Amino acid sequence: MTTKIIETEPRPQISLWTIFTSYFVVGLTAFGMAILQKLKALVMDNHWLGEEEMNEGLAMVQLYPGPLMVDFSAYVGYKLRGVLGATLATIGFILPSFVLMSVLSAIYFAAGSLPWVHALFVGLEALVVGVLFNVTLEMGDRNIRQRSQAVIMLLAFGALLFKVNAIVIVLVALVLGAWLIRPAAGKNTAAGQPTPKLEPVSMKRWIGTGVVVVVILAVVAFSWSLKSEIGGLALSLFKIGSVAFGNGSAIIPLIQYEAVDLHHWMSLSQFADGIALGQITPGPFLITATFIGYKLAGFWGGLLATFAIFSPSFAMTLVFTEIFARIRNLKAVRGALAGVMASFVGLLAVVLLQLGGVALTGPAAFTLAGAAFVAVRWFKIDILWVFLGGLAVWGGLLALGWV
Repeated sequence: MTTKIIETEPRPQISLWTIFTSYFVVGLTAFGMAILQKLKALVMDNHWLGEEEMNEGLAMVQLYPGPLMVDFSAYVGYKLRGVLGATLATIGFILPSFVLMSVLSAIYFAAGSLPWVHALFVGLEALVVGVLFNVTLEMGDRNIRQRSQAVIMLLAFGALLFKVNAIVIVLVALVLGAWLIRPAAGKNTAAGQPTPKLEPVSMKRWIGTGVVVVVILAVVAFSWSLKSEIGGLALSLFKIGSVAFGNGSAIIPLIQYEAVDLHHWMSLSQFADGIALGQITPGPFLITATFIGYKLAGFWGGLLATFAIFSPSFAMTLVFTEIFARIRNLKAVRGALAGVMASFVGLLAVVLLQLGGVALTGPAAFTLAGAAFVAVRWFKIDILWVFLGGLAVWGGLLALGWV
């Protein structure tokens, strides 16, 4: 049986400035689930990639660790203009949320000790619990399809409750998934489909990828040399960024384990507030890393933490974009991914229990969390409006002295 090869037309060159500004606008204006729709519309409306090529990119970024939407942006930028295009697309997408989170972090840590500010954030934490409850259920719907996936989920849940290292849990789930799970090929896989012609990678792109890897390793070495809390945080985030699959909600349990449970860099309540601020800022959810870094070392700590969480998968995107056609249909690869994602459902359930114990302090907080859950689960209200509306209601209750 022979494989049909598709000849592809030369790609029109898009300016680097256009790539940067386009992703900057998306990073400034897109919230929650609308981010994916805006990223796809950006590609299709401008005819940057064909629909099949775009869908292959979305499938590809699920096969290795890192935040999906950031990696998809890097994939498109790399397809358009190589390593420099990927770099500018990623920076453009992350920059608005980084700046906003830095400003919000400065305000939070300057005023967070004020009684009325603390009372307001109690309501915000209740909203986080309601939203994360829905996220956990949605992740379960998508990722628990077989008995083996349910077993992995329960094992991960129990292991984290008994304080097993979260990174170890993820790695064990990866091995179990590769061994036990054989998911069917999805609609975005290319099994039986015509195969795009594989072009050799230019030396310029190999050199660019090598430079990226060297820069990341240099920052890892710098973080290690600091021998401080911020250096330790950066090393933890580099580690998480190198092994954690899925979207921001899936990766959050690993960050909480390192920042709250293991190293005690912040309280669980502060971590919940960081999640809330990450929800109400546009762009990638994992910008919560900026909040943690700012807490330890101000603006530069936030910048180092942001680089640490996003850079490992950025480098992987450059490599996987070139090798994806050769590994996309390996069943063991897809099984490993399925196992990891099943474990994240269990890990996120533990985070939900822990945050609920801190945030749900009374009937009003329970009611607010329930209302947030109903709003996003059944009424499909955008998360931004859920948080802003819920915060307004909570503020009114505080003003009336009802909570």
